[in-house]
Amino acid sequence: MASAVLGAALTIPVATAQQASAAPSLCTASEGDIYAAAPAQVDGAPGDLLACREVKLPGVSGVFLKAWKVRYVSTNVKGAKTVATGFVAVPQTAWTKGGSRPVVAFHPGTAGLGPQCAFSKQMTGAYVDHYEAPNIAEFLKAGFAVAATDGQGYIDGRVHTYMVGREAGQAVLDIARTSRQIPGGSLRPDGKVGIAGYSEGGQAALWAAQLAASYAPELDVAGAAAGGVPGDLKVTAAGLNGGLFAGFAADALIGHNAAYPDMPFDELLNDVGRKAVADAKKLCLYGTLGRFLGARVENFTKDKLTLDQIWQLRGPDGTWGELADRSRLGVDIGTPASNARYKIGFPVFQYRGLLEEIIPTETEDATRAAYCAAGITTTWKATYVGEHLTTDWLAAGDVTRFLADRFEGKPATGNC
Repeated sequence: MASAVLGAALTIPVATAQQASAAPSLCTASEGDIYAAAPAQVDGAPGDLLACREVKLPGVSGVFLKAWKVRYVSTNVKGAKTVATGFVAVPQTAWTKGGSRPVVAFHPGTAGLGPQCAFSKQMTGAYVDHYEAPNIAEFLKAGFAVAATDGQGYIDGRVHTYMVGREAGQAVLDIARTSRQIPGGSLRPDGKVGIAGYSEGGQAALWAAQLAASYAPELDVAGAAAGGVPGDLKVTAAGLNGGLFAGFAADALIGHNAAYPDMPFDELLNDVGRKAVADAKKLCLYGTLGRFLGARVENFTKDKLTLDQIWQLRGPDGTWGELADRSRLGVDIGTPASNARYKIGFPVFQYRGLLEEIIPTETEDATRAAYCAAGITTTWKATYVGEHLTTDWLAAGDVTRFLADRFEGKPATGNC
């Protein structure tokens, strides 16, 4: 759920078997081990399991399951290996629908930048400020395993790279790989993969869909579902600035600074801005919204910079505006037979609510239109009678059915 001011477009090489490191033989890591700072050099290939511990998911009711927190290898926006965290949950009822049990690679909506806000911490009961336990339960009740990433940056000494779409998409695909490596686990490499997420998670889901063929070609991705998608970060930022949900814009600015530390940022801030950044790094979702209610980016900089002026600022990675434009979803996408940079060979479900009040509907609609224009089989639904948050829950059944049909090999016709 978010705005963002930037993104990235570097091509990440697919990992080779020679890079792989040995997975742990037991899930005996401590809580501190999971979230420990990353070493100077991260060994292993993207998706390699680094550590795990068995956990409970107290917010997920009505399903018998086993779950593990995981620490795994991913890649950042510059192409360097890094560490990400999340959890894997597997129903303990038998999978009876043919083939190996499928897994839903999931990215949550906005949690906040504070270290206590990590989705894997909230879902295991350490802190509760999140809202997607019902969605996780829906997948598990359908018999799917769930591999849910926190996204990158919820480890000691780091900040979540909020709304950096490429990093989020890579974290989603990598945790699908990780899910097959749990010691004593039952998930198999030939199981199909579905991709899902809403709001921040919706952006991550579509980035994962766009990157799947090049970044994780060994995954058998059957379909992707993404709702409330902030497809154009400039449009979203302009809509959030000064409004009720300006906290999402603040988190996005800070998250992108975490991904691009050499770009101009700290030197632009006034005393109010420095205090705001420090506060945001400690808060979860509702605390962030309260802290930044009605805030405007102009009030946090020494020179009262507007968003349009920020886009023009140049650093080692280009201008902030260039980075934002590179992160727009639906650009240079196509079918496997096309010459597009991002080839998508599976159906996609996109959706939003009738009463959407956070993400500008123009960018949600434009993302869907771009997918249709590219010839990608796209199912679109914009008739949920809900605002941003409630639409996440209202659509959960449709998302689960869409992925179930893809896992069973049923054709999708789309409604472009």
